[in-house]
Amino acid sequence: MALLKLCIALLTFFTLASSMDHQIVLSSSQFNTYKCSHFGSTLSLPNTTVKSAQWLPNGTVIQLEQGYGLASCGWVTQPIKRDICRIVMHVDTSPRSNLTFEAWLPNENEWNDRFLSTGNGGNSGCLRYPDMAYSSGLAFAAVGTNNGHNGSSGIAFLNNDDVIEDFAYRAVHTGVVIGKQITQKYYGRAHKKSYYAGCSTGGRQGFKMVQDFPTDFDGVLAGCPALNFPSLQSWSGHFQPIFGNPGDDTYVPQGPHWELIHHEILKQCDGLDGVVDGIIEDTRLCRFRPEALQCSPGLDGKNGACLTGSQVGAVRNAFTDFYGVDGNLIYPRMQPGSEIMASEQFYANGTFLYSTDWFRYVVYDDTEWDPETFTIDDAQNAIIQDPFKISTWNGDLSPFEEAGGKLIHYSGLMDATITSDKDFWYYDHVSRTMGRDSHSLDKFYRLFRISGMSHCVGGDGAHNIGQRFSDFAGLDPEHNILEALVQWVEDRRAPDTITGTRYVNQSNHALGVDYERRHCRYPYRNFCHDPLNYKDPDSWKCII
Repeated sequence: MALLKLCIALLTFFTLASSMDHQIVLSSSQFNTYKCSHFGSTLSLPNTTVKSAQWLPNGTVIQLEQGYGLASCGWVTQPIKRDICRIVMHVDTSPRSNLTFEAWLPNENEWNDRFLSTGNGGNSGCLRYPDMAYSSGLAFAAVGTNNGHNGSSGIAFLNNDDVIEDFAYRAVHTGVVIGKQITQKYYGRAHKKSYYAGCSTGGRQGFKMVQDFPTDFDGVLAGCPALNFPSLQSWSGHFQPIFGNPGDDTYVPQGPHWELIHHEILKQCDGLDGVVDGIIEDTRLCRFRPEALQCSPGLDGKNGACLTGSQVGAVRNAFTDFYGVDGNLIYPRMQPGSEIMASEQFYANGTFLYSTDWFRYVVYDDTEWDPETFTIDDAQNAIIQDPFKISTWNGDLSPFEEAGGKLIHYSGLMDATITSDKDFWYYDHVSRTMGRDSHSLDKFYRLFRISGMSHCVGGDGAHNIGQRFSDFAGLDPEHNILEALVQWVEDRRAPDTITGTRYVNQSNHALGVDYERRHCRYPYRNFCHDPLNYKDPDSWKCII
């Protein structure tokens, strides 16, 4: 019906134009501009209000509205890589919560007949515009939401379970339902395949959809997921009592001290993969002994040449799994190899903002809660609360498998934000819960551990795997993890490895490639059998 209305409107437009001047001919841009704006003005869906519908040609730099809290999200402008119809909507999810929703729809003759939902990050209500630009630039009909609140703070959670529910699962699922309706109305036909791509909180959202809405997507790409979410918040908060504040005996200052720790970790663990190249290929093998950095008698370590006994103890605690009052694992240790970035993110400020927000605005509804008072009992309270099962820890993925879904899970092995030890913790949980070995899980679920990758993007290794524009290395499935997922879903060709690229200069890819490396699927690990030629991907093999 919507397509019929559009055809009638266009016919009327052409008739009026012809009657005024027989020389008037609509360009493709004029046609698409009219189609997009008319579609937005006539679109009607329950509990939704169309705020704008605008045709944007390739190369447009969108000036983002800061009224949506985008200033705290870091988004000011966003260039686009393809002609799109951008639709912005307001969606009511309850009497006291709502979403900002966007759909970016490529030109009909360029659309690849695929639908893709993006995710979010942190505790934020920040629609990820770079991910929208990336996926629509690859010709997907792309959608995303602000996850139920605006800005990067979690203050909107305060005394409002409806907003927490949006954040936990409802925003993404609602966006998928509405997005698929809009896509079908705009193109006059339904999508052929449905995909999801997100990292961090976006990775957790992807797993939540797999666990609770197994028919939403044919393929899910979940990176560095914030799994076991309340426990993650506790883990992030527990570094403050470990290291304390500047002036405390346990405090390890930024700079030379953490560089010393990093170098010692590489000294102890780098060569375990067959070559010393500055990259740890399997952090499971790294059992770092910080006592090697203990100051000799008479030295105070102030210059960063060694660590005091109290500092060694603190570092030991940071690299030790975090257990609860009941003896159960809350979260695995800090990631060996990530320590320099971790010190920059967390320890210099004595706390982790996401963790503070969660305890203030969700666990206790107390804006005065002090992160310096954090104890193991706070962790237990967060775990017990688990609103709307935001932990996202269900190990039975059989409904998703039975629906024919494919899941690619990737993890950075120098992640300073969410230790990647939790990724094989969850994978093994799935294996036990479903009673399936790795060979059997491979049929629908594969985990790739990316050595030298930080949180979602960046790092010291071959981290460019096509997860975003920033870490783009080509469109072939071997080098592009999103395209590998598409190939698995549509051609039944599952990826055994994902090839990452290390550029000479990450800020300027035109300067050329330094090396490539094939990253193994879990439980395989990478081992170099020809260390003299370690930059050659054929010098590595996946072993158990």
